[in-house]
Amino acid sequence: MDNNEQHTAERTVRALVQRSHRGPKDLTLTTDHRRPVPGPGEYLIRVGAAGVNFADVMQTHGTYGGGPQAPYAAGFEAAGEIVGVGPDIGGPLPLGTHVVGVGPGAFAQYMTMPATGVVPAPSGWSDAAALGLVLNWATALAALKPLGEIKTGEVVLVHAAAGGVGQAAVRLAHHYGARVIATASPAKHDTVKALGADEVLDSRRPDLAGEITRLTGGVDLVLESVGQATFKTSLSVTKPFTGRIVVFGAASGDATLTTHDLVFTHQVQVKGLHIGALADAAPSLYQSLLAEIETLIAHGVYAPGTPQVHPLAEGATVLQQLEAGQTRGKHALDPWR
Repeated sequence: MDNNEQHTAERTVRALVQRSHRGPKDLTLTTDHRRPVPGPGEYLIRVGAAGVNFADVMQTHGTYGGGPQAPYAAGFEAAGEIVGVGPDIGGPLPLGTHVVGVGPGAFAQYMTMPATGVVPAPSGWSDAAALGLVLNWATALAALKPLGEIKTGEVVLVHAAAGGVGQAAVRLAHHYGARVIATASPAKHDTVKALGADEVLDSRRPDLAGEITRLTGGVDLVLESVGQATFKTSLSVTKPFTGRIVVFGAASGDATLTTHDLVFTHQVQVKGLHIGALADAAPSLYQSLLAEIETLIAHGVYAPGTPQVHPLAEGATVLQQLEAGQTRGKHALDPWR
């Protein structure tokens, strides 16, 4: 039995299955989930660590655009080892290569990933350390650079700055020479300050917009992932005409923006970002982001990640904590624990 067969001998695997659209409480550990088979253009991955993201919470409620219908094996971000190669991959990576990428059913011992979105894990990094590279860091970088057009000396506002994307964004904005204003709940302020934020404000303070304007006189770029709870603030503090708001999430619910708002009240540039859609629609731009991330890793700006890793069975609890805003930084699940 060769190495490939040995790894794939198991016909059933441990996985977290979402059985309803009633939220993360219905995420159930199962031991008889069918091990997937790689189709054309796909790798089979032995999952070492699976990333937990707010998109996972949205999927459990059925509110994520194009998300899976229940019941489904949950999770979509993982790092692990290539143990099988489907047909129609030109010049596949060798078996045994550790990679990070996205695909369906990441909260499981084995999953498939489309080969086009797979990135080899940085040399010497554990699977858990590599999580976030193609999602959190690529999203933060896309929001700041190609879309946000960040320049040295500009003022950047990062909401939800203690989360996975938020922490990457604070670190990157500081690296690119911006003045960083961050929002987070008070218990997380020290974490955010340590990443290079110049000011950290309580995201729930009633005078948030007034305080940001007082501190800055107006913001050049806003990274907006919270939605309803912060969107009015984001609009009101952004400099007219030259200011940009990059929207890549709505953790507190959807916010609305009208043409009347844009013409008469908030003449700002609003840009939408979904990193998976960007990878599909603008592959050369996505590849340039990955190349830039390699440079950031080489220069020590992007250090190995240190997510909190939980046993697979704790997945429902971790997602509920994420939904309630009780987590900080990156969280991951180990499907073998």
